[in-house]
Amino acid sequence: MEIIDWTILTSTLAFIVLYGVYKTRGKQTSEEYIKGGDARWWTVGLSVMATQASAITFLSTPGQAYTDGLEFVQFYFGLPIAIIIICVTFIPIYHKLKVYTAYEFLEKRFDVQTRSLASILFLIQRGLAAGITIYAPAIILSAVLDWELKYLNVIIGILVIIYTVSGGTKAVNVTQKQQMIIIMAGMITAFVLIVTQLPDNVTFDNALTMAGSADKMKILDFDFSLNDRYNVWSAIFGASFLMLSYFGTDQSQVQRYLSGKSIKQMRIGLLFNGLLKVPMQFFILMVGVMVFVFYQFNDTPLNFNPAAEKAVMESEYAADYEALQERHYSILHEKQTMQQNYAKKLNNQYIAPEDKLETRLDYFRQAEEENREAARQLIAKANDGIETNDKDFVFIHFILHHLPKGLIGLLLAVILSAAMSSTASELNALSSTTAIDIYKRFNHNDTKDDDHYVKMSKWFTLMWGGIIAIIFASVVSLFDNLIQLVNIIGSLFYGTILGIFLVAFYLKKVRGRAIFIAALISEAIVIAFYCVDEFVPGIKLLPFLWLNL
Repeated sequence: MEIIDWTILTSTLAFIVLYGVYKTRGKQTSEEYIKGGDARWWTVGLSVMATQASAITFLSTPGQAYTDGLEFVQFYFGLPIAIIIICVTFIPIYHKLKVYTAYEFLEKRFDVQTRSLASILFLIQRGLAAGITIYAPAIILSAVLDWELKYLNVIIGILVIIYTVSGGTKAVNVTQKQQMIIIMAGMITAFVLIVTQLPDNVTFDNALTMAGSADKMKILDFDFSLNDRYNVWSAIFGASFLMLSYFGTDQSQVQRYLSGKSIKQMRIGLLFNGLLKVPMQFFILMVGVMVFVFYQFNDTPLNFNPAAEKAVMESEYAADYEALQERHYSILHEKQTMQQNYAKKLNNQYIAPEDKLETRLDYFRQAEEENREAARQLIAKANDGIETNDKDFVFIHFILHHLPKGLIGLLLAVILSAAMSSTASELNALSSTTAIDIYKRFNHNDTKDDDHYVKMSKWFTLMWGGIIAIIFASVVSLFDNLIQLVNIIGSLFYGTILGIFLVAFYLKKVRGRAIFIAALISEAIVIAFYCVDEFVPGIKLLPFLWLNL
């Protein structure tokens, strides 16, 4: 990174923090601090979108597409269904009861123990997720600066805490509009640059054809299989329940639209998010697909994780790894020659029908992947604490090695802005839930004034951000990839929370004790299913998305 990159990166982050503090300066009541005031629909919509669009979205999703193509977009097909249900059922009830948190409604409908159970389940899963949203950008800066992850976790956490503690929900809302502008401008710039850096004879149409020949353009999968994480059926019957719970019962999202000026503003803001979210995710996946096409003509490392390569090269397996690297570059150069011929064929400049270019390209891609897998096994032998799965490092490798000066800083600012946006929403929601559903609900001293609860909300933000989230970020390790880890954590808890709310809304005869016992049993079953599926060899029960249903 050059001085201009550092200037763009630091000035962008400083602007976000100072803007959030400035716009929310002065004394606030607990309603202003926790609910955020009377936001218009575009503020609600952008805030909801920015809350979900974490650094993991822009770090991990392109890597997911690089490896598996566009199929992941099916995960979001359940979103419009969930948004419509929330607009019809959830929002009118929340607005009528004038609740600060979604879980206040559960005490009015059931009892205090059901409210407390739902609050605690939310606090557990969102507290873990907050740690991951801090950890994700820390990986990026660790690769760029070669700093220790634990220090970066602390730095990123502190940046977010400054304006979240200062201004509460309003600070989160006003900064997220600027963050979404930065995010989308950066991603569009990255997409244009990737396409323009393809060889001169590779048009955008040709790039799509090449991606399709490598099976990266498949979007819809109608084959019903419980072993397939992403298909139309898991989206409709699994992801729709996850989205319904996330947008309808997760305080980090509910708090965004509770700040709306009216029911109409809340609904339009949510519908705005529902209409734009799927195209946005599709576009981010397309960025990953274009990165894949770009790397068909350019060299890649044997493993995109620089820490993994460093670990194996400093071990007794260095010579073996170097041999795999030689084979890797030999395969790449053969594949690149074939890819150039394929580009000529698409432009009617290469006529050799006896050469089955697509088949030969498949052969080289398979050989490349087998070689990469051998490298992962060597890395694991060298240091079993190093993550060998490098999906999450693909996009950052492209940013650092193939973008012009200045734009590196912009793209890093995009990813860090997304991290700050999502983490701020999560800390704000964790603080509000702890203050309202736990502290205030069980504090029977009526002498406490409004200022006291504002002050306690700030302390709870410090507790969740400064201690719990940062500590978890310091110990979490990569799973298959980060965006899947977030959805796994959500799937372990969201189904139970949503079940409580659906009974509350639609089954009027069911009372508190029954739902409390049923929720405990349900949560135990979900965790047991996941543990068996993940940790018992030879047994596969349900992919994590189906746990929501």
